[in-house]
Amino acid sequence: MTTASLTGRTVVVTGADGFIGSHLTERLVAEGCRVRALCLYNSQGSWGWLDQAPRDTQRELDVRLGDIRDARFVETVCSGADVVFHLAALIAIPYSYVAPESFVQTNVVGTMNVLEAARRGNVRRVVHTSTSEVYGTPEHVPIRETHPLNAQSPYAATKVAADQLALSYHRSFDVPVTVLRPFNTFGPRQSARAVLPTICSQLLAGRREIELGRIDTKRDLTYVSDTVEGFIRAATTPGVDGQTIQLGTGQVVSVGEIFDAACRALGVDAKVKVDPRRLRPDASEVLVLESDPSRAKEVLGWSPLVGIDEGITRTLEWMKTHLDEYRPDFLHA
Repeated sequence: MTTASLTGRTVVVTGADGFIGSHLTERLVAEGCRVRALCLYNSQGSWGWLDQAPRDTQRELDVRLGDIRDARFVETVCSGADVVFHLAALIAIPYSYVAPESFVQTNVVGTMNVLEAARRGNVRRVVHTSTSEVYGTPEHVPIRETHPLNAQSPYAATKVAADQLALSYHRSFDVPVTVLRPFNTFGPRQSARAVLPTICSQLLAGRREIELGRIDTKRDLTYVSDTVEGFIRAATTPGVDGQTIQLGTGQVVSVGEIFDAACRALGVDAKVKVDPRRLRPDASEVLVLESDPSRAKEVLGWSPLVGIDEGITRTLEWMKTHLDEYRPDFLHA
C-alpha cells in the first residue's frame, strides 16, 4: 500500500476519543478515509476529544460507542475494515497499581478481541500501539527494538502481553500486524496525568510552587502530529507485517528540563515541590527512555519535524483556551 491508497478505504480507530486517537482520526478524515471511530460508551454520549473536532470532520465520522472488552461489539465494528488502528488502552501508570485487573481486561483481553476480529474479517493491516514503558529502565541507550522487555509496572506488563499477543497472531494466523512503539508523545489534548499537562495546568492556574514527582527522570518526547504521521506510514508501508517499529526523536530531556522550558515559554518564575503522592514505587521507576529511531527512518521514511520547544509552545497555547479541561491537583500524573 501507499499513502494515497488510504483514500476511500474503511479504517477503524479504537481509542478514537483519546489523545493520540483523536488527532489520528482527524488526520484520516483529511486523507479521505471512511473512518469508524470506536469511543468508550458513557451515559453522556460524549465522543471524548472528538467532541472538539471541527463540525465538518464530525459529520464524516461513523462513531461507535462501546467497549473494547466486548468481543462481539469489536467484531461488528471491525467488519469490512481495510485497516485497524488499535489505540484503545488504559495508560495511567499510577492507576495500574490500584486497579491492575482492569488493565489486564482492557489492554490484554481488549487487544485479543481486536486481533480476533481482524483475523475473522481479513483486515489488510492492524497497527497495534505499544509503549516505550515495556523496556523498563534500559540496560543501554539508545534503545533499539531488540532491547529486552522488562515491565516495571502493571501497566507495562499488560502492554508487553498485548504486544506479544499481537505478534503471535501474525506468526500463528498470518494476521498482518505491525507493532508501533511510540516513546513519549505530547501535545494538545494530552491526559492531565502526563508530565507536561501536569506542569502547564498548575502554571496556568497561577501557581508558582509546582507539585511534581521525580524531576531527574528522562524521556524522549515526540510531538503528536509527528506520532500521527508515524501511524499513517505504518499503515501504508508494504513489508512491515510482523515488525516492531519505534517512534522517537533519539534525544532525551529530564522532567526538570521540561519544567524549565514551560516556565520560559510562559515567562514566569516557579519552583518545584516534590509531592510524595506523585512518586512511583522505587523499584518501579523508569529512569530514562531514549529511542534509536533509525528503523522508523529506514523502513517508514519517518523522522520527527516538530522540536520540543516549538511543541511545548503549541501545547501551552492550546491549554490556555482549554484550561477548564484540566484539574491542576490531579494526582495520576
